[in-house]
Amino acid sequence: MDAATPISGITAVMLGVRDVPAALAFYRDKLGLKVIMQESALALLQCGAVMLGLSRGHAQSAPHIAGATEVVFRVENVRAAHRALTAQGISFLGEPRQATPTDWVAHFRDVDGHLLSVFGPEGAA
Repeated sequence: MDAATPISGITAVMLGVRDVPAALAFYRDKLGLKVIMQESALALLQCGAVMLGLSRGHAQSAPHIAGATEVVFRVENVRAAHRALTAQGISFLGEPRQATPTDWVAHFRDVDGHLLSVFGPEGAA
């Protein structure tokens, strides 16, 4: 890495949410992310090496809650993740599809309309 660019990775992704408890229920109960910290206006969840923040303050400071952003969750089997999340009540925007020569993707939205996806090998149909 160039010495003029001291960035070494992404620590967190912050999403503006209207209702922290509702968003937290989605990410914790449906996606299975571990809660690190929770307050009335902010929750932090662990997602691998990156924290996912759910922030009411971010939502209040922006004219639109969801924009041209996508949070991509790495999975080992897209079809199995699609089945498991569907069983949790998540509605996907379409069937899993091939995105690269080696990886597949399936898109869905959270309770605030943020675009999310599971991404990885296809897995068994």
